[in-house]
Amino acid sequence: MTKARLTHIGASGEAHMVDVGDKAETERVAVAEGAVTMDAATLRTILAGDARKGDVLGTARLAGIMAAKKTHELIPLCHALLLSKVSVDIEPDEALPGLRVRAMAKLKGRTGVEMEALTAVAVACLTIYDMAKAIDRGMAITGVRLIEKTGGKSGDWRVPDDGR
Repeated sequence: MTKARLTHIGASGEAHMVDVGDKAETERVAVAEGAVTMDAATLRTILAGDARKGDVLGTARLAGIMAAKKTHELIPLCHALLLSKVSVDIEPDEALPGLRVRAMAKLKGRTGVEMEALTAVAVACLTIYDMAKAIDRGMAITGVRLIEKTGGKSGDWRVPDDGR
């Protein structure tokens, strides 16, 4: 069995940025998801557009897109990427109750966009929390994870159907 190797860690254990200069440019896409659970009344307030800070969904969507574009400034050792597309979708889920957030990041380049998609989801969820915390401090951000990625040397990957 081949032992997995962390690409950002050198032989002596020091962290470094991976050189992607020799990698082939391919189209790369990553999709991530997360959720913000809340009281049903909080969800109704957000959906009605009655939150005191304004448009929660629109602001969270923009915050997620902006965060994806700044991932290299937030996560050490990430490359600055020329993203060709970032989308953030936020859907209500009465069963939670709460909001489900899904982000997609895309580019043609030499390194993946998983961190950009994950950062978009995390910041969109944090923005939802910030904008609604005055009415529900008990909200929880849950299930932030990569759902799928395509492109690159390692090929395509999708989260196994594990019932989440």
